[in-house]
Amino acid sequence: MLRNEDGQLVGFVFVDVNEKIGIADYVEVAKQVVAENVSVPQGYRLDWAGQFKYFERAKARLTILVPMTVFVIFFMLYLHRKSLIETLIVMLALPFSLIGSTWLLAVLGYKLSVAVAVGMIAVAGLAVELGVLMMLYLDLSWRAYRDEGRMNTRRDLTEAIVEGAALRLRPKLMTGLALFMGLVPIMYSSGAGADVMKRIAAPMLGGVASALLMVLIVFPALFAFWRGRALSESSQTPVRDRSAPS
Repeated sequence: MLRNEDGQLVGFVFVDVNEKIGIADYVEVAKQVVAENVSVPQGYRLDWAGQFKYFERAKARLTILVPMTVFVIFFMLYLHRKSLIETLIVMLALPFSLIGSTWLLAVLGYKLSVAVAVGMIAVAGLAVELGVLMMLYLDLSWRAYRDEGRMNTRRDLTEAIVEGAALRLRPKLMTGLALFMGLVPIMYSSGAGADVMKRIAAPMLGGVASALLMVLIVFPALFAFWRGRALSESSQTPVRDRSAPS
């Protein structure tokens, strides 16, 4: 069959790419091999089309959408919390969520694709949600101690953090586990569209796991460092003089 494109005769070479190598990686290697071994006659040209072209278009859009997403999250957090330091602490959940996403993608052997990028954008919002929940309880506990006049030393701050973080652990774990329960079945799904859905769910699953650890362990320490700067260094009760009579 004679076909034309842009008014010129065209011949197509169709290639099925192995799942172990991504479309972009394959095309990059194929371009090098073709340039080294194929001599294109005058009047002919080579072009790469199909999924690769769609990937390049999506990649160009994601270079705009990803920074815009981070900026919108930061801006909305600042409007909500009215504190730059607190907003920056919450935003630390984003890089930690990407660590978990990258590890799980490496374990599963998934390459970077549009579906994976969508999953990473989604997990950014989930990580910030967990961070906001932890900072909310820490701030409520700190304000309660301060209003009652019990925030005088670092020991008081430690007790407030324990009350805000450890004693209210259930709502944080429920939020994280609810996300896990919704994402794990997708990883075991099969059928039409399952490959795409798995690549969306995988970065979200790994990102939520690492973000939850970050929120539960690192956030209280950062909060203690931040709020403890204006408090007394003394964190212990006065030591009794052993030489004094009991």
